[in-house]
Amino acid sequence: MALPQIVNTLTAKRDEIEAHIMVLRDQLRAAESDLSAVTAVLSLYELSPTTQTRFPAYAHLNRLFAYGEMFGLCKRAIAEAGRPLTTREIALAVIRAKGWDDKDAMLRKAVAYRLIQSLSQAAVQGRIRDAGKRANVRVWKLADTDEI
Repeated sequence: MALPQIVNTLTAKRDEIEAHIMVLRDQLRAAESDLSAVTAVLSLYELSPTTQTRFPAYAHLNRLFAYGEMFGLCKRAIAEAGRPLTTREIALAVIRAKGWDDKDAMLRKAVAYRLIQSLSQAAVQGRIRDAGKRANVRVWKLADTDEI
């Protein structure tokens, strides 16, 4: 038995609306990305009473953390999780603790890279332990725990 014409028409209309929604979602993602980029550029031009330069073109992560603050945030994140964490998970916890944008991929990469340096040095000093790798990402645990 053939389908009534109305069913064929409604099915075609549904498919057309679904395709349009997908296009709108893609446009929304692109607009959010553009907004993030514009906001980042605007932050470069904001005047700060604590800095002498008007346009800080490069931000150094070392200057955004007080002495020992990054390692303290790492230890707190691992302790709160109650289990070893990957570098990426720790970076995300540090970003959230500082109140920064945790959706910014470049910031997450920059913090993770800085964490690798900091935590590797702390592991050499015995303040934290390397617990191997999980999905090609280094896993860290507190030095005073033996669980993995």
